[in-house]
Amino acid sequence: MKETLIDLKERRSCRKYTGKQVAEPQLEAVLEAATYAPTGHGQQSPVMVVVQKPELVATLSELNARIMGTTRDPFYGAPTAVVVFQDTTSTTGHEDACMVMANLLNAAHAVGLGSCWINRGQQMFELPEGIELKKEWGIADHMAGLAICILGYEAEGGTVAPKPRKSDYIIRI
Repeated sequence: MKETLIDLKERRSCRKYTGKQVAEPQLEAVLEAATYAPTGHGQQSPVMVVVQKPELVATLSELNARIMGTTRDPFYGAPTAVVVFQDTTSTTGHEDACMVMANLLNAAHAVGLGSCWINRGQQMFELPEGIELKKEWGIADHMAGLAICILGYEAEGGTVAPKPRKSDYIIRI
């Protein structure tokens, strides 16, 4: 338990990657951990799509950048993108998908990978190109993009030290 608590405190968003592809054993460990995320009524409603083809990762990054109104790489050079979809027919679909994202991020740190939560998943898969990708991947229409968990090996300077915790973070009654 002590190691889990340390991992939770030490994990940081990585915004600079070496470009080296994630080793299969590490990727499998992260993905398996994500499948054990808590979900409402144990429904396991989210779906993950793992993208490692460089040209497809670049396409996803470009779609995300377009929504942001920039040309910079919002994936920070990460070689792997895990797209998490939420089930819009489930009363806990959004929360379930958020829990999957949290498990992805924390498991990545536990196995020595850098990771970062990338927003704009919903908007990406409402674009014509995103709708086409969903069809190509066999993702049902009732599944909406939530976010992308980028993964890779952290490059020097990829993370920053945590900010001090705010004094009123916890209120005890």
